[in-house]
Amino acid sequence: MSKAARCMWMRGGTSKGGYFLAGDLPADTAARDAFLLGVMGSPDPRQIDGMGGADPLTSKVAVVSRSQHEGCDVDYLFLQVFVDQAIVTDAQNCGNILAGVGPFAIERGLVAAQDGETRVVIFMQNTGQIAVATVQTPGGKVTYVGDAKIDGVPGTHAPVPLEFRDTAGSSCGALLPTGNAVEEVNGVRVTLIDNGMPCVVMKAADVGITGYEDRGSLDGNTELKARIEAIRLAVGERMNLGDVKEKSVPKMMLVAPPKDGGAVCVRSFIPHRAHASIGVLGAVSVATACLVPGSPAAEVAVVPDGRRKVLSVEHPTGETTCVLETDESGAVVTAAMLRTARKLMDGEVFVL
Repeated sequence: MSKAARCMWMRGGTSKGGYFLAGDLPADTAARDAFLLGVMGSPDPRQIDGMGGADPLTSKVAVVSRSQHEGCDVDYLFLQVFVDQAIVTDAQNCGNILAGVGPFAIERGLVAAQDGETRVVIFMQNTGQIAVATVQTPGGKVTYVGDAKIDGVPGTHAPVPLEFRDTAGSSCGALLPTGNAVEEVNGVRVTLIDNGMPCVVMKAADVGITGYEDRGSLDGNTELKARIEAIRLAVGERMNLGDVKEKSVPKMMLVAPPKDGGAVCVRSFIPHRAHASIGVLGAVSVATACLVPGSPAAEVAVVPDGRRKVLSVEHPTGETTCVLETDESGAVVTAAMLRTARKLMDGEVFVL
């Protein structure tokens, strides 16, 4: 007999996936994960028997509930459902899926819509950090129609600005978990950094590529992927992440000088496949690495002057703009980004 759960399928930023109220999923973690694997059709490279799109960027889940934390409206748990492995992990945040949490919370009645726009304060359960999403709600109803455009998504949509608070060290315990701006791992200079997403940042040239390759070329480069995976496995303990062999973090960021007028050019692995663009919090961590003196990112980046820094992070399908506010010492205190979201389907999803 089939099992069903109420679900809204949404695009958030450059990702998409299923958005569930926590009460609509099994309370037991193992049962929940088994259900979500069935929803996505994992493990299967095509995810042919489920809703997943055969790509990590389209095999994602948001679990949302009224917040148990003072000053917050909703709690958001992100779950990455692996495509070809029977793994569901909460080891990371997802800033793209986050873009749909505010609209979803309003649509489900967890947050009352205001006339014009509605701010939704979101507690990110994966890391204990807070984000604020501003949702367009003319007449007290969510709209997805607007003039905002983000690279990697066709057309224009209603803007969803996201402000991140206190994200430094969200998963690793410190912005630079080893305390050093640069480490040498397997002969490659890297920065181990976490400003919302644990990342390993290195120069693309130091691992034998230009940093301007397309996604297909990167995914087909087995030698490169083996080299950066060896680095990833070697730094898990140093980043306070433990054994990362079966984890989706840290992300691997290969940086190069900007090519199209931005601050830095990035090719991101998430971690075993090349990203079509770049994750929101991954972009924040890379942009922050550009401000770390002596780091590989700082050596290739073009960084503007001033306490408020607007950094365009170039990626395979365009660019992602990060706005970083710094203090007197140059440390990043807040980060903000523009995303969009769209409701695709609302109904029930079934598994056997």
